[in-house]
Amino acid sequence: MTFIHELNRTAPASSKAQAQTHRAAVEEATEDFHKGALISTPLGNLKTATIGLLYRKRVFWLVLLVFGNLFSGAGIAIFEETIAAHIVLVFFLPLLVDSGGNAGAQSATLMVRALATGEVVMRDWLSLLGRECGVALALGCTMAIAVASLGALRGGRDIALIVASSMLVIVLLGSLIGMSLPFLLSRIKLAPATASGPLVTSIADAAGVLVYFGIASQVLDI
Repeated sequence: MTFIHELNRTAPASSKAQAQTHRAAVEEATEDFHKGALISTPLGNLKTATIGLLYRKRVFWLVLLVFGNLFSGAGIAIFEETIAAHIVLVFFLPLLVDSGGNAGAQSATLMVRALATGEVVMRDWLSLLGRECGVALALGCTMAIAVASLGALRGGRDIALIVASSMLVIVLLGSLIGMSLPFLLSRIKLAPATASGPLVTSIADAAGVLVYFGIASQVLDI
């Protein structure tokens, strides 16, 4: 009987501790999701949040990224002559820059989780960089082969070469940006989760524009 009474006393305490642990885990996961979406601080209960609160939590990073995306526009402006001479290049621009952003977001998400769980630490960056290069090259080659035929169909051999080589470089660059950015943010005492959302995509997009039209200008000798 004494053992049964002891169980009855400890069971509620154990349940309470589990509930607190679960609540803390949920709050931490929610905070990481918000940081990944570049929402400045946790919202609390989304159902009861006011329009003003939602606006304040989201506006800063969105406005900042608007100006950040001007680099993509500036990159396009630099290569106006190339685009005017070969308008077919515009057809592949969204496909290529989105691929770089997607690859970067994947790498960033994996690295943010690994840093959060302690699977990797700052000193692992160099070894992980080499492995990420190998993975990104394999992914880039696969995607380059996939789009080369489309490039040949739309614009001939030169366009196929431009699109395929740009895809390889853009996916490689996007993956390395996505893998490295969480380490950089962690190094300067910012939340690595910030790198898993629009931030890494915007950086990869701007880099992709410059890579694509830079390669096009060299191949087409413009």
